[in-house]
Amino acid sequence: MKRSPDGLVPARGFLKSGLAPRPSFNDGSYPEPLEIVTDDAGSRKAIQSLRTPVSTYDRRVRYAVYEFETLLDSSSIDAEGWDYIAQCVYWNYKLYDGFVILHGTDSLAYTCSALSFMLQNLGKPVILTGSQAPMMELQNDATDNLLSSLIIAGHFMIPEVCLFFNFKLFRGNRATKVAADDFNAFASPNMPPLATVSATKTHVSWDAVYRPTEMQEFNIQMRLDTAHVACIRIFPGIRPNMIDAVLRQEGLRGLVLETYGAGNTPGGPDSDMTKVLADAVKRGTVIVNVTQCLSGSVSPLYAPATVLGRAGVVFGQDMTTEAALTKLSYLLALPDTTPQEIAKRMSVSLRGELTEASRTHFQHPNSGTLTPEISSLIALGYKVQEGDLQGVLDVMRWEKRWLLNDTDYSGNTPLHLAARCPNVEILREFLSQGASVHLRNREGRTPLFLAAQAGLAKHVELLREAGAHPYSEEMRAARLEAKEGRGDAALWRAAGYSVDD
Repeated sequence: MKRSPDGLVPARGFLKSGLAPRPSFNDGSYPEPLEIVTDDAGSRKAIQSLRTPVSTYDRRVRYAVYEFETLLDSSSIDAEGWDYIAQCVYWNYKLYDGFVILHGTDSLAYTCSALSFMLQNLGKPVILTGSQAPMMELQNDATDNLLSSLIIAGHFMIPEVCLFFNFKLFRGNRATKVAADDFNAFASPNMPPLATVSATKTHVSWDAVYRPTEMQEFNIQMRLDTAHVACIRIFPGIRPNMIDAVLRQEGLRGLVLETYGAGNTPGGPDSDMTKVLADAVKRGTVIVNVTQCLSGSVSPLYAPATVLGRAGVVFGQDMTTEAALTKLSYLLALPDTTPQEIAKRMSVSLRGELTEASRTHFQHPNSGTLTPEISSLIALGYKVQEGDLQGVLDVMRWEKRWLLNDTDYSGNTPLHLAARCPNVEILREFLSQGASVHLRNREGRTPLFLAAQAGLAKHVELLREAGAHPYSEEMRAARLEAKEGRGDAALWRAAGYSVDD
């Protein structure tokens, strides 16, 4: 953003004026331009890339900045704008390791929530960030927010739509804006941050990271139906006919109702308010009950909330208003779904946007006798090499930490090891637990490359099914491998590698 007579307005040329002059964003090497796909036809455009200095993890992040033709103030974003962002990620998904989206703060939580549902089977980090003060201002928070977002996207395979602000990485559909003029502008009241940035490193809570577990490639769902949903906040003295007037708007299909406390509204089971809501549900309108409180959950704790539940109003549990509204818009846009099916899915976690209610469960306390972290990884590696599926399950069952994200001395994750293991069921198990197909070892090799190199056709097929794809840096190595007879040429091609050039 830059100053104008009418206040701050979006400005072009961000890489040249905002990033290139800053040593923390530009090591001065000016590497070759990177390509970016700009439309459905696959048209490519070369744009200048920059590279950061070496991080504390002894790596650099190379990146490019793509500016949309029309720059919006975030208060003007709508479903069409969300579609274009989602398309840009989709078009370039196989060209980049991660994506950082620069966005104004006013509607940032809405966009994060919307994209979390639109980007289906996401296997790479998508981080949205912004600032309370523009980078061109002397005192700003833009520099730290953007640099930290780049570092996280370039170093950690967190396959979620996230929101980064003020040294914290939040799950995007759990965040909400809590301050208009404070650098600490966003919070995630019902879920701790996925990561926090300190002076020396980034601390990731790997056990909290959401991972896709379906064997499907990345895809997008566009055209969220925001035009046929509404949001009403309950207040003392609100008249039922006010709500009825909204619910009878032509074409209305869904309503997010912000209620008191744990989900309460005025009146009882026979009140006019309850009748208005019940009648709307019978007409096919999906009504979702979320709390006005910053933290907490809508539940049948008090009688008024229970009455609404019996009337067919969905308990929104601990969803934010932003998540409830965009999730409802997402489900309404899906083809061939009934109001009953949508209502059912609104109370089920799709992308980690709510905490599903469950029965109390018991577990043994951590007495300090669990296998140390590194020993567990070594034990898991041996079981994989032996093709011992049951042994793998035993190690995973007793290790609370997310082992699938750990690496050995060569940078191989358990999925890399499983890609070479003859027992394809071990590979299937890791994928079903959300192991990332996009992580690369120290040689820059993905599990897909290793499976093709080992000549394991079923492994290649399974990895491709789970969204794995070749990286451009692997192509030359694949051609050399095929030429020297390591892996069948047809299998390399089946994996997506061009070995005939």
